[in-house]
Amino acid sequence: MSLAVVGQLSRDVIAGSAPRIGGPPWHGARALRALGADARIVAKCGERDAVDFTRQLETLDLPFELVVGEETTEFSFSYDGAGIRTMAVDVVGDPWRSEELDLDGVEWVYVAPLLRGEIDVEWVAKDRRVLLDGHGLVRVPRPGPLTLDGDFDHGQLRHVAMVKLADEEAAVAGPLEVPELIVTHGARGATVNGVHVEAEPVDRDPTGAGDMFGAAYLVLRSEGAEPLDAARRATALVSELLR
Repeated sequence: MSLAVVGQLSRDVIAGSAPRIGGPPWHGARALRALGADARIVAKCGERDAVDFTRQLETLDLPFELVVGEETTEFSFSYDGAGIRTMAVDVVGDPWRSEELDLDGVEWVYVAPLLRGEIDVEWVAKDRRVLLDGHGLVRVPRPGPLTLDGDFDHGQLRHVAMVKLADEEAAVAGPLEVPELIVTHGARGATVNGVHVEAEPVDRDPTGAGDMFGAAYLVLRSEGAEPLDAARRATALVSELLR
């Protein structure tokens, strides 16, 4: 299989509710499945969640590999009436070791670290077409209110083809020298290399929408779609999935 979504699974507590599975591999899989993509999931979590998360991954009808470490990354967050998210890091999960990442035969990768330093992005991107989620650039890996800053190594982007950032991440990341830069604006759509793509607003829980978009965008680019067309189609798919 030539495409993979790589990242940490998370334990998410939304507005005080019971913890539930989250993270880019989980949410991105919805887009992979909707597109019928020839793709696989490569995920990591802590030991106490391994059995439960394995059972939930088995419901996706997609090939997956689950690496088990000591701790699962945990977040708590809530949304206000305008959809603005307030977020805290409750537990910082274990970073990936290079020997845990089996990407033989994979040509296209959505690399989606939840926090900075989780994955050796430069190693993954060498000889592969990579879409990097901006979480892994600007999110500071420490417990407490989620903090963003631009103190990251720009050198890790030398082999990265595409970067996706949310509005607030783009504001602190500064200029990035990558061939494709995607900035997501929530219900307002996305911007690809400075060109805006409208989205159809959907009054639903938006958790995971960015990961659905990222996975869909990469699948469509791997199938030959141009960046703007991929963004339009990925945006429409996310609205459909949220509904």
